[in-house]
Amino acid sequence: MSKFWSPFVRDLAPYVPGEQPKMANLVKLNTNEHPQGPSPKVLDAIRAEADDRLRLYPDPRSTALCEAIADYYRIKSEQVFVGNGSDEVLAHIFMGLFRQSRPLLFPDITYSFYKVYCGLYGIDYQTVPLDQDLSIRLADYDALNGGIIFPNPNAPTGRLLPLADIEALLRRNTGSVVVVDEAYIDFGGDSAIALIDRYPNLLVTQTLSKSRSLAGLRIGLAVGDEALIEGLTRIKDSFNSYPLDRLAVAAGKAAFEDDAWFRQGRDRVVEQRGWLIGQLAERGFQTLPSAANFVFTRHPDHRGADLAGGLREQGVIVRHFGKPERIADYLRITIGTAGQNQTLVAALDRLL
Repeated sequence: MSKFWSPFVRDLAPYVPGEQPKMANLVKLNTNEHPQGPSPKVLDAIRAEADDRLRLYPDPRSTALCEAIADYYRIKSEQVFVGNGSDEVLAHIFMGLFRQSRPLLFPDITYSFYKVYCGLYGIDYQTVPLDQDLSIRLADYDALNGGIIFPNPNAPTGRLLPLADIEALLRRNTGSVVVVDEAYIDFGGDSAIALIDRYPNLLVTQTLSKSRSLAGLRIGLAVGDEALIEGLTRIKDSFNSYPLDRLAVAAGKAAFEDDAWFRQGRDRVVEQRGWLIGQLAERGFQTLPSAANFVFTRHPDHRGADLAGGLREQGVIVRHFGKPERIADYLRITIGTAGQNQTLVAALDRLL
């Protein structure tokens, strides 16, 4: 702590990112990265862009990437906004759309950055408890609000909401923005992007960090009504006029254009997810239904902290949150390669 910090900085409770350890021969299953690398066409696009043009500023609108995203989802490029990872996109959303006189609503167990952004931007909020089975019940969001945000699938639970439930919420909530955070949607659900032309208050965010294997480049996006996108652009241009560099734009465009690579990588993760859930069940674990590239699981006879610590001693790192108490014994385990998943199961066998 420095005497030069303002009271605002001193009182902040920053987000704690997943650990990026430097241990050798580590089985890293804690931050939901894709076990497969990016498309070879992505790497070719980066190499092609790495030339003398790097002395020039990039396109401030990232037009080529926005057009590729629009083509992929069959929407207009004016309905697309991009930024440095979905974290930055969400930061602009909180700043530009959620500073209202009524509280923002989001689940009590969800992406912990939501509370951080509320503190950063002075946003009043109310958390809505998950059901006893740790699922989101959208009927609980029918209160007056200054906005609603929730991930689908939720994190860290992995539970998926059907698109029909989201549309029903949109029909009941026409007076404020609804943001569906779809970081993991490609691993098992239908995107709410299909609804944006019918609901001008809907905004959908996604990331290329998960299903498209580009966590190291930081590319996120939002899709919605053109007026919402214009509002985000006004915030972006007042903060960072050139959010994505040339390499990121070229890589993101190539990632959306290589659909075959995306699909085979996604299918491999889904297959391994099913295998791991079965292996965990054989060992007495209770695992929530997952539509993400991770599972959320607990063992009734073992504390989550003990399991996480025991795995770490064997060179396997998973995510253990500890709080709130309802999820203190759960582990969030990223779906790795077949070999990594087998190593995880063998390590669990030694612990159990």
